[in-house]
Amino acid sequence: MRVFRHFPDSGQRLPAALAIGNFDGVHLGHQALLRQLVQVAAARGLQPVVMTFEPHPREFFTPLQAPARLTSLREKLEHFIDAGVADVYVCHFNQRFAALEASAFMQDILRGQLNADAILVGDDFRFGARRQGGLDDLRQAGFSLESVPEIQLDGDRISSTRVRQALHDGDLPLASALLGRYYSISGKVVHGRKLGRQLGFPTANIHMRHERPALTGVYAVKLDGLPGVANLGVRPTIAGTPRLSLEVHLLDYSGDLYDRHVHVSFLKKLREEMKFPGLDALKQQIALDSAQARTFFASQGG
Repeated sequence: MRVFRHFPDSGQRLPAALAIGNFDGVHLGHQALLRQLVQVAAARGLQPVVMTFEPHPREFFTPLQAPARLTSLREKLEHFIDAGVADVYVCHFNQRFAALEASAFMQDILRGQLNADAILVGDDFRFGARRQGGLDDLRQAGFSLESVPEIQLDGDRISSTRVRQALHDGDLPLASALLGRYYSISGKVVHGRKLGRQLGFPTANIHMRHERPALTGVYAVKLDGLPGVANLGVRPTIAGTPRLSLEVHLLDYSGDLYDRHVHVSFLKKLREEMKFPGLDALKQQIALDSAQARTFFASQGG
C-alpha cells in the first residue's frame, strides 16, 4: 500500500474507487465500507483508494472540544493494509483545506487529481467550506455513488461516538462488539523512570501519540499476545508534573522490549486510576491488580 501526503499532478492517476472519511477507530461500519470499496474496485477495474484527514477536522476547528482519538494515523494505515487498500491520501486538514469550496473539492481534487470514478461515503458525508456539499452535489457532478448499508448493533448505528462512550464507561465487551476486535493502542516501548522495576513489577512504557485517550484506568491487557496488567493515566501517586503514560506489567515475561513497536489490547477494566499515600500502598495495589488479572485470564482459558 502506498501512502501519500500530497495529491498527484493532474492526469497521473489511474481511475479510482474512492472512500472518504476520518475512519477513527476503523469500527465494523468502516470495515464494511472498506470491504465494499475493494469489491467495487475489483468489479469495475478501478484502484481502491482511501482519502482520510490529519488532524481530525474537529481537532482543527475546536481543539478543546474535539473527541478523544480512537486510533493514531499509523493504526488506521495498518487497518487499511489489512483491508486491501492500494493507495491512501492523508490530507493535511488546515485553514486552506477547510476554506476549499465544495465545487473546487469535487472538480479539482476528486476528479482532477484523484481521477475518482466511484465514490463511497457514509450517508451523512458533508464536504467543502461551511460543509456546504453533500451526496446530491456529488451525483449532480457526475460521480458514481456506491450505497453503503448502515451497520447496526442492538438496533443502533455503529459509530465512533458509540465506541468512545463504551470505552469511557469501561464497557469493553460493547467496545469489542462495535469494533469487531479488542480495542488496542500501539506504540514504541521507551525508557521510563524504571520505578516499576524498583517495586518488583517491571513495566513496558508505551509512547502515547495523543494526550487525550478514549479510556483511562487499570486493565487486564495483552501486549502482542502476552498477558499483563496496564495503567493508562497520569500516575497520580508519583511526584512531579502529571504526564499521560501507558505502562504494562507482563505477568510471566522477562526480556527486553525497548524500541519495539507493540500493540496493547484492552480486555477487562479492573479499576479506575487512584492516588495512594505512598509507594508501599501502590506496590500492594499492583500486586492485587496482577492477581485479579491472572484470575481473569484463567477464566478465559489463558
